[in-house]
Amino acid sequence: MNRKKKIAILTGGGDVPGLNATIKQVVWRALQEGYEVVGLRRGWEALAAYKIGDPEFNKPWIQPLVWNTVRTIDRSGGTFLHSSRTNPAKMREKDMFEHVKTEGMTYPADITDHVVAALEDLGVSALITIGGDDTLSYSARLHRTGFPIMAIPKTMDNDVFGTDYCIGFSTAVTRSVDAITQLRTPIGSHERIGIIELFGRNSGETALIVSYLAGVNRSIISEVPFHMDVLAEKLKADKANNPSNYAIMTISEGATEIDGDIHQVGEADAYGHKKLGGIGKHTADEIKRRTGEDIMYQNLAYLMRCGAPDALDRMVAMNFGNLAMDYLLKGLSGFMCALQGGRYTAVPLPSIVEGTKRVNVPRYYDPLEYRARIENVSGMPMFLE
Repeated sequence: MNRKKKIAILTGGGDVPGLNATIKQVVWRALQEGYEVVGLRRGWEALAAYKIGDPEFNKPWIQPLVWNTVRTIDRSGGTFLHSSRTNPAKMREKDMFEHVKTEGMTYPADITDHVVAALEDLGVSALITIGGDDTLSYSARLHRTGFPIMAIPKTMDNDVFGTDYCIGFSTAVTRSVDAITQLRTPIGSHERIGIIELFGRNSGETALIVSYLAGVNRSIISEVPFHMDVLAEKLKADKANNPSNYAIMTISEGATEIDGDIHQVGEADAYGHKKLGGIGKHTADEIKRRTGEDIMYQNLAYLMRCGAPDALDRMVAMNFGNLAMDYLLKGLSGFMCALQGGRYTAVPLPSIVEGTKRVNVPRYYDPLEYRARIENVSGMPMFLE
């Protein structure tokens, strides 16, 4: 009797709404086609920790996926497979498992050979990865070994190169617009300037689109350094010109002042990123100092990624899951699922590390007024890419 083909699936990096819907759709399609499916828990850590020939040791990282396991997971957000920021191409000594270390190993270590051996020991015939730039960059590294792989982009920042849309973006925007609408109550009641900090390390698209949809006065994005004195003057004028005597702005967590540094804290993770945060609070303090106005500061942070996906993220998540399976069933691999011009497609995995995706500032942003400039939208895709 021939052994069933087996697909593995993992989620890496930050969680977003829609991951569970993708997992469920992949499992459904795979089971219908006679495949076994296993979930790799905690992202790439499952393969970095894997002990060849020791199923008992590997149990905490390996989750067999059958229909009753995934039947209801799409009703909640996050990833039921959990996640991590493990980078098998640059393993730090403190993150290495003892049974993977070898004599004379130098750090950071590339343990891709071990990852491939782990997948082969599991009997996996293809791997589906769901993640942002970091998870997908290692997916491209694994692809170079020849191991069959398909990738699916997710990130609230919507900044993965090669696709107009990433899972999690719509829900993050929806959560943020709803929150700002609600925050108008206390901000307006107390006649203050509201400063809302949003996720966005290198791309300010989330802050830009949120500011446009929520109708805020100003928006500072990651791509355009700002002048604090100019911003303060504009916000004070916005407040004075509002019959309700308040103003609101959004700011990306990766924003910087002119000649300033990015606000980040802590130790760099396995991908070289420190934790961002603080530019919103710093801006709030400086605006208060410069204007004398009372400030209400709110960092939406993890509230942007909470809960179940909205309808658009559910749609894209499920269709990306279907698309990944379509390719694998045709014997194709080494691609990332994508949306381009409103249509589903796939791009070669190596291409995602060949460019960067950022806000088209001349097209969508006024760097002098610090606000979205959306016009002439005829013929543009839904999310204005």
